[in-house]
Amino acid sequence: MQKHPLPRFKTLAIHAGQGPDPGFGAVMTPIYQTSTFAFKGVNQPGPFDYSRSGNPTRKALEDCLAALEGGRFGFAFGTGMAAETTLLMMFSPGDHLVVHNDLYGGTYRLLTGILADKQIEASYVDLRDLEAVEQAVRPGTKAIWIESPTNPCMNLVDMAAVAGLAKRLGVLTICDNTFLSPYFQNPLALGVDIVLHSTTKYINGHSDVVGGALVVNSAPLAERIGYLQNALGTCEAPFDCFLVLRGIKTLAVRMEEHNRNALAIARWLEAHPKVARVHHPGLESHPQHNLARKQMRGYGGTFSFRLHGGQEEVFRLLGGVRLFTLAESLGGVESLIEHPWTMTHVSVPADVREAMGITPELIRVSVGIEDVEDLIADLEQALAGV
Repeated sequence: MQKHPLPRFKTLAIHAGQGPDPGFGAVMTPIYQTSTFAFKGVNQPGPFDYSRSGNPTRKALEDCLAALEGGRFGFAFGTGMAAETTLLMMFSPGDHLVVHNDLYGGTYRLLTGILADKQIEASYVDLRDLEAVEQAVRPGTKAIWIESPTNPCMNLVDMAAVAGLAKRLGVLTICDNTFLSPYFQNPLALGVDIVLHSTTKYINGHSDVVGGALVVNSAPLAERIGYLQNALGTCEAPFDCFLVLRGIKTLAVRMEEHNRNALAIARWLEAHPKVARVHHPGLESHPQHNLARKQMRGYGGTFSFRLHGGQEEVFRLLGGVRLFTLAESLGGVESLIEHPWTMTHVSVPADVREAMGITPELIRVSVGIEDVEDLIADLEQALAGV
């Protein structure tokens, strides 16, 4: 007898963890907006007892996220930073982390402003350099923290190579996969141990909720993360889980459109005389374009570029756009534009920003799913005023 193939991504996005509700047969996962659940009898709890510990709406989302990442265990959190904080609570004073030296400003703030006070040390290393990574690992090193692509410079990490090195050295690997979503990249399949998401971004995709997620394959890791999620109370609320689940159903079709639009705009910007450089891994000019083609199925909708000139020219561009909205965040259906130097990464010291490649002439765009010709026309008229 011929075996049926496993469900593919688009099917999983609609159905994984989301069968008809057993109570009344609701096709869409209901919002279980309740704090507590009745026991069946004395010392006889049901599958859920208290929503901080577990909730049917949240479980549906967690099961779906795990399926999309090719993992066994998923966890949903109130924000992306709540997911990061919970994860970092696995580590103890004296532990050491190796962290990409080009990373999201909020993660940098958490590591330097809070974890350092707990005597958990981080070394910032260019993870593109495997020799430097190996040299940074020491007896107390517990994990290597990866972003790929990085925010906002769009540098890539060879995850299979780093994960292989980490396994040889007995170190965990963590990858923030927010920029590509599980549709375009699956770090677990490349050997990474823990996948992190801000579900606020592409996974939800509508700029109307904040959330975070962790996905793992290891049962011991899952047990530890589940314990911390419950003990710290960092879980996501049922209504927010419902919104993220609803967003996931269109993730595949949205990501295809984000990808097409962003690549078209990146190619257009690369040819513009007022643009000095475009950082987009889908461009042949990107120094890691071949790695992108190897470990990614697409390039996402977010990238950055540099203007000729400096901050004054950047501000004129940012003030001149009409369709692009000047705002932080990314991954929504609407197009956003922002200035990392003064916005998303302003909490990072200036010398560290410069070392990361985040300088005043750098602009980051999150390309939405509007008509790409309208978006190009908007950038064209804004650049005319620069």
